[in-house]
Amino acid sequence: MGVLTNKIEREDLKPGDHIYSYRLAYTYSHHGIYVNEGNVIHFTRGEGQETGTGTVLDRFIGSSLPQRCPLDNPCLICDDQSKSDGVISTCIDCFLSGGDLYLYEYDVSRKFFLAKARGGTCTLASSEPPEQVIDRAFYFLRKGFGVYNVIKNNCEDFALCCKTGLQVIPTVSVGQSGQAASFQAAADVILSSSLEFLGRSSPLGFLTNNVTRLVGSYGKYCVNRLANDIGVRQDVRKVVLEEET
Repeated sequence: MGVLTNKIEREDLKPGDHIYSYRLAYTYSHHGIYVNEGNVIHFTRGEGQETGTGTVLDRFIGSSLPQRCPLDNPCLICDDQSKSDGVISTCIDCFLSGGDLYLYEYDVSRKFFLAKARGGTCTLASSEPPEQVIDRAFYFLRKGFGVYNVIKNNCEDFALCCKTGLQVIPTVSVGQSGQAASFQAAADVILSSSLEFLGRSSPLGFLTNNVTRLVGSYGKYCVNRLANDIGVRQDVRKVVLEEET
């Protein structure tokens, strides 16, 4: 793993790994927990399910769905499960939907985290042992992980919870997803810059300090990303799995 890419080969995967794959021309990534023997447990959004965010990110959320197999040619391994929603278990091919395989990194330094300009690839938080991660993933497979929401409760939130045992308190406005936090941080920077541009009488005046503005905007983006990382947030709680009878 490195700053430039988190790509990994299938033969290097280990049970309990948090993996992801990009969708829609690298616009969005889908996350899951690798269990064993090519099986992945992941959280998906059902077709037509409302997210209620009211943002343009809703347009991309369909990319978190596993690739739907034709009715006359279902996946030989997953069968109808590959067309389900909620927390599901599928083969790695259905999970990837033709995309490349990447490994999410844990317990990274702040310097490394900020060097990874794109969110949804790493966290400062530490992972629990693989056995606990897998047990938690199977628990959610049986019990569910709530209603899918692109900002508060998405596939990355699910994988992060499986790995760390932590979950953001439901009353807050943003979950622990790094890619959702990055999208919001970027949107805030773009909006503030656009408003500043509109408030200036001269476009030339706006462009004069362009370099300084870009540096400041990127700094704000990085601070917002870091503040929303599960490894530094205080508005989290430990998930307690109910005993099954």
